[in-house]
Amino acid sequence: MGMHQYLSGLNELEMITRAPGYFKYQPHSVAAHSWKVAEAAQFLGDIEEAHGKEVDWRMLYEKALNHDITERFIGDIRTPVKYASSTLRHMLADVEDTLSDNFIRTEIPEELQEVYTRRLHEGKDDTLEGRILSVADKVDLLYEAFGELQKGNPEPVFTEIYKESLETIFAFRDMPSVAYFIKEVLPELLNEHFPGSEKLQRIYIGIFNAD
Repeated sequence: MGMHQYLSGLNELEMITRAPGYFKYQPHSVAAHSWKVAEAAQFLGDIEEAHGKEVDWRMLYEKALNHDITERFIGDIRTPVKYASSTLRHMLADVEDTLSDNFIRTEIPEELQEVYTRRLHEGKDDTLEGRILSVADKVDLLYEAFGELQKGNPEPVFTEIYKESLETIFAFRDMPSVAYFIKEVLPELLNEHFPGSEKLQRIYIGIFNAD
């Protein structure tokens, strides 16, 4: 038993398309998403560190790079389905955990099983690194949805994803990195003008003026 199955399975993440079942002008794979989330997490971590927070960079990179690796087992579940109810969300998480545990037990060398148990399970938690991951994941989701809406994609799901991403980012506004993102980055995104951009600005105003 070695790492062959783990390493060869990484290719599967390149073949899994995000937001399956919807028309997209620019499809994104789970592998590409994981890299972009790692980049976003790195940026957010830099801001946190600049504000005096102690970032565990190893843990942050592990969480970001591996946060969707279990989708190699079940694929990317359509967003409205995934969040249809908390019960369903927990059921899907249980399935992912069971499949991950079985994979670790049967395919990962015993001396590495402890570290891969950490890496192949949910990384979004109450630690600073887990909170950064929660935001970084939504930052990439926001840009994926925004890119489709900017190109005129008529699928309503991308407006829903855009709104849900902003709501989650807003929920973490107590973090220096998120405050920076809201103040310095979001205005540039919202200044992009295209047919329908006024609707996106209204969604933003409705969320960020609700406090």
